Amino acid sequence: MADLRARSVSVLLFGVLATPALAAPAAQESAAWVNRLTWGASAADTGSDKAGSGHWLDAQLKHPDDTLPPEAAARIAAMRISREPLAALVVEQDAAIRYANKLPDPAQRDAARKAYQQGMNALANEAATRSLLRDLYAPDQLREQLTWFWFNHFNVQAQKRDIRAMVGDYEDTIRDHSLGKFRDLLEATLRHPAMLRYLDNDQNAANHINENYAREIMELHSMGVGSGYTQKDVQELARILTGVGVDLSPNAPKLSPQRQGLYVRAGLFEFNPNRHDFGDKQFLGHTIKGSGFGEVEEALDLIARSPATAHHVSEQLATYFMGDTPPAPVVDRMTATWQKSDGDIAQVLRTMIRAPEFRQSLGTAFKDPVHYAVSSVRLMYGDKVIVNAQPIIGWLNRMGEGLYARETPDGYPMASAAWTGPGQMSVRFEIARQIGGGAAGLFKPPAPPAAVAAVGMGGPMAPAMMAPGMTSATPPAATAPPAIPIPALPKLQTAAYYGAVAPALGGQTKTALTQASSPQEWNALFLSSPEFMHR
Repeated sequence: MADLRARSVSVLLFGVLATPALAAPAAQESAAWVNRLTWGASAADTGSDKAGSGHWLDAQLKHPDDTLPPEAAARIAAMRISREPLAALVVEQDAAIRYANKLPDPAQRDAARKAYQQGMNALANEAATRSLLRDLYAPDQLREQLTWFWFNHFNVQAQKRDIRAMVGDYEDTIRDHSLGKFRDLLEATLRHPAMLRYLDNDQNAANHINENYAREIMELHSMGVGSGYTQKDVQELARILTGVGVDLSPNAPKLSPQRQGLYVRAGLFEFNPNRHDFGDKQFLGHTIKGSGFGEVEEALDLIARSPATAHHVSEQLATYFMGDTPPAPVVDRMTATWQKSDGDIAQVLRTMIRAPEFRQSLGTAFKDPVHYAVSSVRLMYGDKVIVNAQPIIGWLNRMGEGLYARETPDGYPMASAAWTGPGQMSVRFEIARQIGGGAAGLFKPPAPPAAVAAVGMGGPMAPAMMAPGMTSATPPAATAPPAIPIPALPKLQTAAYYGAVAPALGGQTKTALTQASSPQEWNALFLSSPEFMHR
């Protein structure tokens, strides 16, 4: 064990300091395309030569196929976030905590509050599990990578307020718009209660201005720092966004006859004209007349069509897919496509992928923790559907990139320097050892939820924990998936994927692999190698 750790850490640290040599043409290059444009080569992947083809790219960009293996699809279909609308989930959870807080008996109150927290955690865990199942098994791999990118770009943290009940729907909303027009994606995130809760715009009202969301739209979501907008633009955008918020009540607010036609409601999203500043605004050099939600639409048009937005977001996309400091000519061509296509994300991506510089960069981008964990499981067990995503969720937390866990709105960093420290490498070795040495709990059903049935757990509730008007006829909770036989340990050194990359392995990696004393040790060393750390 000590020798294995020493060899692995040596290989890992070597990988931090040196970029592996690019693979030669043919099979090695095909594997490189797979590893860049998907979440990693799968154990069941026998068509890796298709990844760089025009036909494959057309299918990924124009007609994404999200068909999952039956076991994975059934797991997702049984989740509460799949069976119940967002508004129902959020309102039910809100009623539960309100009722719990009013219980006079301390023991009952504590039990009800605990049950509420368990229910909220369960909803966030469902979202994380669904996200990983899609990353592992969905054919539309490019869209799944984009979903992660856009969620990180429009980041929210699940633990804030009641976002745990919203985060699954928020991720789905982003996924639905991930290959469309950026303008539509920007508005979809603006209209989602998770974003409005996270950046406090539901507290933004005339005479009580909250600039949080307006500032992040300009600084992070669109134009970028130093792009020419001013603090005055942020203040004016905050005024434009007054009244844009969240309402859990089924009833519309009391409005004067003049304002009733200005009220906007869609699910939990609300534009309340009573809370809006109707004064004229000067935003990005334009006068926006006070008119209600139409002001928001006008402002979003200006933001989305700004050349600064085209360049800033194109550069971020290129950094995500190509690695640190993407070539300026590629970003410039992406920016030009953005402006010509009115922010068509699929066309911008096609411009990037078809650039000669993109092909030359294959195998050089360092994997962030999500790419590392998912690609490891896909390579080892991609032909067998896992029944327990908790080990992967735990690995991501240990590596510092937990799903929905980034507290600040800037999202997780994409620069390789954020993920190449010795501590990170040591954790990756431990994960490589767990994955390479066996199933690491992936095929054992997760522990059952707490015995206390409660609101949010999907099962019948004790009368003392039910909010008024609720009944115990709640749909039954999704049962844990049955255990399946633990797959035989894959022998990566005989897999087609290894055959494709073997000629490109560096001398230090080859030496370490020849010293492996067992298939488990060989797997761990390979998953710890600098070649596998890059995509």
